[in-house]
Amino acid sequence: MQAGLLRTIALLLALLSGLLLPQAHAVGWLIKWIVGLMLFVTFLGIRPGRGTLGVAHARLLMANVAMAFAAWGLGWLVGGREVGLAAFFAGLAPTAIAAPAVMGFLGGRADFVAGAVLLSNVAVPALMPVLLPPVIGKLTVPVRFQDVLGSVALVVFLPAALAAIVRKLRPSAETWPKRLRNVMFGTWAAAMFLAMANASYYLHTHEVDHTVLAKIAVVTAVVCVVNFALGRRLAGRGLEREGSQALGQKNTAFCIAMATAHATPLVALGPTCYVLWHNLWNSWQLQQAARREAQKDS
Repeated sequence: MQAGLLRTIALLLALLSGLLLPQAHAVGWLIKWIVGLMLFVTFLGIRPGRGTLGVAHARLLMANVAMAFAAWGLGWLVGGREVGLAAFFAGLAPTAIAAPAVMGFLGGRADFVAGAVLLSNVAVPALMPVLLPPVIGKLTVPVRFQDVLGSVALVVFLPAALAAIVRKLRPSAETWPKRLRNVMFGTWAAAMFLAMANASYYLHTHEVDHTVLAKIAVVTAVVCVVNFALGRRLAGRGLEREGSQALGQKNTAFCIAMATAHATPLVALGPTCYVLWHNLWNSWQLQQAARREAQKDS
């Protein structure tokens, strides 16, 4: 309970600090390297095997992509192009690398959620070179297949390949993700800080209607609620919590990096806002789980 609440507070402080320090945008290019490092550590602890993936994982992946386009449409209806793109990136983000740990705290099947992490963090980036160009179209320059593929290769596929090599040379590396959990959380908070600094700088140097910001926050909140609710229905009987977590808790850092590289910092506010919503829900879930445990012990 307390750990979940403290982490939410820490993330809020990181976001607030980024908002107040737009000067940090000068090192915003570090986001993609931070995300790559996080995924490298995550892939160290995930070894595909028999039973890792099933039909439920495929359903969740299809829902992940479908929700991105549903969010895009909702955003367009509510606030136009930029709100639609912000919602699209929030909806497209794959399962969060921390989701299996949260599911473990909740007493569910962390291995099922780990399977969703593995599948979505490979499949979603693989689809991005096809999905992004027609969605983004032309902002400042056309977004091309090879441009997105280069970004994805640097952020996801290179870390995955390096993790496989390190696991082969040093089998004990599989234990590193658990030992480095707190370090990785700090790294994630740093990525959120830089994302907010980028957005803050953009807002300071461009005329942006504040109602656009409010619309992005509202639409991403709706997307978050639908994801957690839909995941419960798609995973199958007995895996409701696991499906909810797999679809609802997002690797927003990856989509922040993609939005920053191929859209604008304002669009990157979509997955940035989603961070707040899914962590508030996670904090509540962890508090409820701790309360149930306390009642059992009493």
